[in-house]
Amino acid sequence: MRTRILLLAFVVAVALPTLSQGQTTPKIDNDFVQRTFGKDFTLVQEVGGMVGDMDGDGVEDLVVAARCKNPLLDEAEHNYTVIDPYYTFFGYGDPKVTMTFVEETPAKRGLVVLIIHGAGPDAWRSETPKAKYVVINLPYRTLSVRKMKLKKKTVQAIYAEESNELNETSAVFFDGKNYKYVPMGSSME
Repeated sequence: MRTRILLLAFVVAVALPTLSQGQTTPKIDNDFVQRTFGKDFTLVQEVGGMVGDMDGDGVEDLVVAARCKNPLLDEAEHNYTVIDPYYTFFGYGDPKVTMTFVEETPAKRGLVVLIIHGAGPDAWRSETPKAKYVVINLPYRTLSVRKMKLKKKTVQAIYAEESNELNETSAVFFDGKNYKYVPMGSSME
């Protein structure tokens, strides 16, 4: 029995480095963001990127905080969809129109959230991901990916915390077809 355990440990020790050589995880930096979404995008270093299963298919997806003045310019070339779940919640869903709305605070201008739905064994690292989205007009100071309870099921959501006097929090989740915005209220300190 002890021989079998030692043999199994040896096989695992030899096989792991061999398996990991084929998979290299791309570094999430400005080069990655610009290569994947276009040269006008820059990573928001303070927030960065995080992973989760945003579309509920069991494959890892990527969420990245970034800036871009006009994400509509590279939409066709880099094969992503610009969406605005924030203003859709309030009745104005067309990104071509809501892109023209000017944010009062200069620090919040141009903030976007980049989402890559992974495909296959490489997940979000795949050369041809399942889908890519650019979420515009979502006000945030920090982002996090956590589980959210929706009626009888649990989904992964992007929680956005805003820096204002009310410390408002909101969530964006994928309902199977579209990303939806939900205000979560405030947590007065």
